Amino acid sequence: MDKAVITLERFIIGGQKKYPEARGSLSSILHDLTLAAKLIAREVNKAGLVDILGQAGRRNIHGEDVKKLDVYANEVIFNALDHTGLLCLLASEEEDDVILIPERFDVGDYVLLYDPLDGSSNIEANITIGTIFSIHRRVTKGRDGTLEDCLQKGTEQVAAGYVMYGSSTMLVYTTGDGVHSFTLDPSIGEFLLSDGDIKIPTPGKRIYSVNEGNFRNWSEDQKRLARYLIGAEGEEDTFSLRYVGSLVADFHRTLAYGGLFMYPGDEKSPNGKLRLLYEAAPLAMICEQAGGKATNGEVRILDVQPTDLHQRTPLFIGSSELVEKAHSILGT
Repeated sequence: MDKAVITLERFIIGGQKKYPEARGSLSSILHDLTLAAKLIAREVNKAGLVDILGQAGRRNIHGEDVKKLDVYANEVIFNALDHTGLLCLLASEEEDDVILIPERFDVGDYVLLYDPLDGSSNIEANITIGTIFSIHRRVTKGRDGTLEDCLQKGTEQVAAGYVMYGSSTMLVYTTGDGVHSFTLDPSIGEFLLSDGDIKIPTPGKRIYSVNEGNFRNWSEDQKRLARYLIGAEGEEDTFSLRYVGSLVADFHRTLAYGGLFMYPGDEKSPNGKLRLLYEAAPLAMICEQAGGKATNGEVRILDVQPTDLHQRTPLFIGSSELVEKAHSILGT
C-alpha cells in the first residue's frame, strides 16, 4: 500500500489533538512561516533569472555584505508575521535591534528570532542555503516585547526549525515532541510529510564537518581533536571530512547521517562566529530532540544564558557519542 500523503497542516492539526488546551497560536505561527518559506523558495529558484543576486550595497551588524536576497527574505518573514496578533516582538540576524510590532496591529504572547537566509554567501554558487527560526513565549508584560523576551536560554524555546532551499525545499522543525521533516511539492504548493520522527544515527557515519582552513588559529586541544579525526594520533579508523560552508546544509547532513559538526573559536574569533540565538540554539533543540547533543565545547548550548542579541558561540553538534568524544579530547 502506498504511503499516506500527509500535509503539514494535517500533521499540525493531528498534533493539536494531543493537547486539547492548546489555542493554536503556535500552529498558526508555523503556518505563517511556511508561507514565507514558499515565497523565499520561489525567489531562490529563479534567482539567476532576475536581478535579485548580488550585493544590496550595505553591511549588516556583523560587518558582512548584505545580499539582495537576504534583504528580500528578511522582509518577507516580517511581513508574513507582523500583523497576525500572535507575536509581541521579532529579532533578525540582519537587524541591529529588536523589531517591534507596528502600532496598528495587535500583539501576542510569542517571540520569533530568525536568520532569514543562512549561507547567503553561497547564493551565486547555487549551493543549498536556508532559513533558521526559534520561537519563545514572552516573559515580560505590556504591549511591546523587549530585549528580555529575546535573551532566553535555549531550554525555553517552544519551537525551532529550519527551511532548506536546495534541490528541493524542505522544512524541519520541532515543538519539543520529536523532529519532523516536510518537503515542498511545488506542483500543489504544499509541504508534505517526509519523516515524522527523525533520529540522528549514533554514532552514525564517521563524518566530521569543520572549516580546516582555520587550523593554524585553533587551540592546541582543538588541533588535537582534528588530528584524532583524521587518524593522525594513531587511530585505525579515520573520519571523512565533509564541509559545505552553509550551516543549514552541513547540519542537515549531520542530522541525516550522523557525525560531528564543529565551528570552534580560534585566535581571531575566540567566541566563534555562529550566532547563539539565531543559529546555535534552534539547531541544538532540533539535535537534542533527535537524540543528539550540542555544546559550545564546555557546556550544553541550550543552557547558555544569552547576554546580547547577536551573541556568538562555538558549536559542537551531532551524534551524542561523537560530541562526548570531542569533549573528552578538549579536556572538558
